[in-house]
Amino acid sequence: MLHANAALTPRQRLRLARLVVEENWKVAHAARFFGVAWKTADRWAERYRTEGKAGMVDRSSRPHSSPAKTGPKTTKRIVSLRLRKRWGAVRLAAETGVGPSTAGAVLRRCRVSRLSRLDRIEREVIRYEHAAPGELLHADVKKLGNIPAGGGWRFLGRQAGEANRHLDGGRDRSRYYQPLMRHGFIHVVLDDHSRLAYAEIHDDELGVTATAVLRRAVAWFAARGVIARRVLTDNGGCYRSRDWATACAQLGITPKRTRPYRPQTNGKVERFNRTMTSEWAFAQLFTSEADRRAAFPGWLHAYNHHRPHTGIGGHPPISRLNNLSGQYS
Repeated sequence: MLHANAALTPRQRLRLARLVVEENWKVAHAARFFGVAWKTADRWAERYRTEGKAGMVDRSSRPHSSPAKTGPKTTKRIVSLRLRKRWGAVRLAAETGVGPSTAGAVLRRCRVSRLSRLDRIEREVIRYEHAAPGELLHADVKKLGNIPAGGGWRFLGRQAGEANRHLDGGRDRSRYYQPLMRHGFIHVVLDDHSRLAYAEIHDDELGVTATAVLRRAVAWFAARGVIARRVLTDNGGCYRSRDWATACAQLGITPKRTRPYRPQTNGKVERFNRTMTSEWAFAQLFTSEADRRAAFPGWLHAYNHHRPHTGIGGHPPISRLNNLSGQYS
């Protein structure tokens, strides 16, 4: 690429060189005429003598050899330790006997300098789906801040939202909820195969509450021809409680838990939570928590019966329960 401040373009270099070589101009005279240094004019004239017109283009500034470049054996060891140990340049330098700047240069050259990129390169996304409804249920609790009377900060702004919360005390004094705490907890049970979801909103995430939701969810799925066999949860306290273990045993369900700090394992219900918050909880201005909760059953019905789900080919979840009559109602 031609330098932005270059005095001579390849075409001008050719003109200068031909004046010197073919028309016998003095180098100093050609240099003054084109406004460049004597050495510059002489260099282009000499290149024209030896290479002709092809010599007027820029050459690479890369050296012909790099004797001080880190050898392939050391490079391989640095990259290997980076992949296995996630070490930084300083630790890698101490381990391999090179300087920290050298280790950093190797990481950049091999495109493993950023751990975020490294995770994307190494991580293998394993997608799974059980063959039939009921083979695996996903359970989770989504915590949401309650909306104060008058509306929350997401639509009204921080100042107005905080003022409403201060006046309301974080409680909704409607006839439906007397009084509410500052947060609500949506208990979700979702079928792995169909993505059909059962959910209830409560004021806590205790084991006794989660257990009661599970019993009602299993009955709800059974009424639709789905027999629950296993349930997968995270390591929340309600799912490690004695109530939960007892309920699973009585219902004939095998409880499973994800590895700690690996929410991806329960990804289907996590994705449902994200959809739920964006399409229901924060989709419009609600001026009270009661209004938002009153809109939840309608949204959940639309999700199960009408909303196309990209994970199952653009069909609504209820369409995968092919033993139902009137499933698209």
